[in-house]
Amino acid sequence: MPETVSPPRVEEVVKPARPPLHKVILLNDDYTPRNFVVRVLKAEFRMDEGGASRVMLTAHQRGSCVVAVFTREIAEEKAARATDMAGREGYPLRFTTEPEN
Repeated sequence: MPETVSPPRVEEVVKPARPPLHKVILLNDDYTPRNFVVRVLKAEFRMDEGGASRVMLTAHQRGSCVVAVFTREIAEEKAARATDMAGREGYPLRFTTEPEN
């Protein structure tokens, strides 16, 4: 009786797709004090003093700066909370989000 050889089973491993990432962007304004911007970055994004100062200065010099990258939901929440924190203190400081390419 001839032996039948069947090909080995190959199981496809389906990996879940990584969620798309979004950048949180600090927008510069001419009214919010620098030390307050640093305080917001430290409070909401858990940056150290040096990192927060670098982000603040980059936004000041270039008009905007990427603060961090998160999933869309987290990025939008952090941007809203940071903007709200500034608004409660009477400052026009704004954070926005956009998809990372």
